[in-house]
Amino acid sequence: MFTCWAKSEVAANVDPSTLDNCVGYNATDIEEKANGLSANLVLAGEGCNVYGDDILKLSLNVVYETDGRIHVKIVDPNHARYEVPEAVLPRPQSQGVEPMEANIGFNYTVAPFSFSIFRRSNNEILFSTASHPIIFEPQYLRVKTNLPANPNIYGLGEHSQTFRIPPDNTVLTLWSRESPFLPVGTSLYGNHPIYFEHRTTGTHGVFFLNSNGMDIKLNKTNTGASLEYNAIGGILDFYFLAGSETDPTAVAKQYAELVGLPAEVPYWSFGFHQCRYGYQNYIDVAAVVSNYSVAKIPLETMWTDIDCMDRRRIFTVDLIYFPLNRMREIVDYLHSNNQRYIMMTDPGIAYVPDGSYGPYARGHDLGVFMKLPNGTESLGIVWPGVTVWPDWFHPDVEEFWTKEFATFYDSNTGVDIDGVWIDMNEPSNACNYPCDNPFQQAKDQGLPPPRKSPAPDPNAPIFTNTNLTKRDDYLNPPYAINDPYGPIAAHTGSTEIVHANGLVEYNTHNLFGTMMSMTTRKAMEVRRPGKRTLIITRSTFAGAGAHVGKWLGDNGSSWDFYLKSIAGMLGFASVYQVPMIGSDICGFNWDTNEKLCARWATLGAFYPFMRNHNADDAISQEFYRWPSVTAAAQNAIAMRYRLLDYLYTAFHQAHFDGTPVLHPLWFKYPKDTNTFGIDVQFFFGDSILVSPVTTENSMAVDIYLPKDIFYDFNTLAPVIGSGATLRLDNITYTQIPVHIKSGTVLPLRVESQMTTTDLRKTDFELIIAPDANGQAKGQLYFDDGESIVPEIVTTVDFMFSSGKLVVNGSYGYKLGVNLARVRFLNVGSSPLIGTQSSLQWSYNATNKVLDVTINKPFDQDFTIQI
Repeated sequence: MFTCWAKSEVAANVDPSTLDNCVGYNATDIEEKANGLSANLVLAGEGCNVYGDDILKLSLNVVYETDGRIHVKIVDPNHARYEVPEAVLPRPQSQGVEPMEANIGFNYTVAPFSFSIFRRSNNEILFSTASHPIIFEPQYLRVKTNLPANPNIYGLGEHSQTFRIPPDNTVLTLWSRESPFLPVGTSLYGNHPIYFEHRTTGTHGVFFLNSNGMDIKLNKTNTGASLEYNAIGGILDFYFLAGSETDPTAVAKQYAELVGLPAEVPYWSFGFHQCRYGYQNYIDVAAVVSNYSVAKIPLETMWTDIDCMDRRRIFTVDLIYFPLNRMREIVDYLHSNNQRYIMMTDPGIAYVPDGSYGPYARGHDLGVFMKLPNGTESLGIVWPGVTVWPDWFHPDVEEFWTKEFATFYDSNTGVDIDGVWIDMNEPSNACNYPCDNPFQQAKDQGLPPPRKSPAPDPNAPIFTNTNLTKRDDYLNPPYAINDPYGPIAAHTGSTEIVHANGLVEYNTHNLFGTMMSMTTRKAMEVRRPGKRTLIITRSTFAGAGAHVGKWLGDNGSSWDFYLKSIAGMLGFASVYQVPMIGSDICGFNWDTNEKLCARWATLGAFYPFMRNHNADDAISQEFYRWPSVTAAAQNAIAMRYRLLDYLYTAFHQAHFDGTPVLHPLWFKYPKDTNTFGIDVQFFFGDSILVSPVTTENSMAVDIYLPKDIFYDFNTLAPVIGSGATLRLDNITYTQIPVHIKSGTVLPLRVESQMTTTDLRKTDFELIIAPDANGQAKGQLYFDDGESIVPEIVTTVDFMFSSGKLVVNGSYGYKLGVNLARVRFLNVGSSPLIGTQSSLQWSYNATNKVLDVTINKPFDQDFTIQI
């Protein structure tokens, strides 16, 4: 073991100049096609053979799939290599566009081969491998592109860097890991090898479809900057997205078209969620529900962590501390009060071979657990002690998982959950490498001790085709990615696992979390046919947002994590197309404090997924524990709930065309270079600018306002942005600065409620926030809030111009409430209500707000002229 590890260390430290001086390939047999080209790539001389033998001949295929997407694929034509399975990430169908009709183009040099991607309108180079030879070895792939001198790169996560990635000497490692405290500079839970690059001339995207472990390196020199991929397997499979010269959201939509549009979630899931690792018994859980009610803080969904399980085994409850009848009583109480319940479901299944634990026995009988090359089940250590993990590639795993959900979560006899929380699905493994005695390690770690290991099956194969050859070292590949645990199989599933379909965990490791999420979603849809569900996962791969949402993992109760949560959210919601995203409010690890928790409660109200959650060794941090936090939560949730239909509409739009639910400032102001690095302010939806306090123990904040008109959310008074910072003082711990971007018609509920069910019975009002040209627009989408395919919906468009508001809609689904009033902002000193003189109105000269009373059912078109 030591020798292999030392070899990896040496190989990983090869001088980059050596790699840049490799001979590369020459292009031969080039065939131009109507929608692209193909060619052979032949090694141009003696290979560098740095991490293995350079493959002598490759095959290149370039396809113009749409007018904004080029697919470049390089493979070994003589040896089948692993590719991300279509079942995990379905590829979009190519439209076969002619090159001259596309917005971007592909250029190449024959000898030595290099290629570039350029924007056709201005011939601007967007990606170029010039002077950087492609290296293609059995377990090492390298592609390097030149970048502008000071690039604006976003994405390439999951990581804890700033939203705009530091361009100098930054290494981003993609290899799913248990990542407590979200360390900077190491791999975290998920893997999204997509980046957006923004320039004042436009925004484009690059997606490297590869699930193998990899390092992505950004560097700057005197001659420019670069981005370099170093992958330990698979193929070179790139999608280049043209984006747009004017609208950064165009590239987000193109990426959604590629990896899948975000899933719609139920209306109730946008409510406030409460959880804790450390509730001692069912009485604790019931008390939390009651205390939120007494404190008049809206609680939509109560969650429980592994505490409620019998010996931390999934699909169980502890018969003494969380007995089934009492848990059903709690769930029934929640449901009778229009609230919901969610319970943890981890992938690690306790290894109990005596038949006393049904989930293991049934899964073992079906053979659905991951296996080592010799055919035995791969063992690790998770919360219940020695565990196995489902093989999500097994043909019977969906049947197994769905039946376990149907049995334990049965609405009549079991725990009637409303959604699912998935943790530990990297998969996490507490067994120290090489994990040769998990039973002893579990005992040493104080986890539930296993029974005596059974005798091996006398018919188990031992001399099987393990797919291990001289060129495939699945435990210690010759190139060592920058992984904090050293060997890539440490603290996770063995990379030698052979899946039921013959694929090896070495290649598929980064897909485990997303595959579990997909299978879980199917299981929930069987439980409740036709209804959406909320599934929150920890580990994700590209395309996960089409199935589930995510939280950002085990953060800490500190100011630093409070601020980092914004960059993390922006990465998932605006780049990776996982819009149902949030962080543990007030922090998971360590003790929080009243001031931090109050500020975080206000910020958390503008996470798409809003949940308070902390660890068992930290103090309790439910919002009602401190008076100021109670007030902060009440105020912030009131704002959130009034905006809930605006958020719901944004999610529907994201599901329709990939429009992001959160926006960094540069999405809205792409020419304003001051916005490019801002990741402590963001747009919640299309038009709500959130600017939290950014300094600990402060009641002031400097916010950046681009050259535009904004409106204070509370007073509705206009604020003129000048492209400079503006200091806001006297921001109490119960407040957060929020502004409405001009040009917006905003549908709001007139007041908040204790549950989203009651909220849907509350009247609307419209806020008309005109831009400098006196124009504004907006929309509202509404349906039953839970159907995957709603039979009837309501869509309403709002247009305001020249003092005239036009409301035009299709009112299939009856809102069942009134439109109480319309509020016109930034109205001059002498407002007039045109021909509709019968309308009641009032005018606030201080804030320039004209209120017009409507109080009629919100179910028909109308106009108002002021």
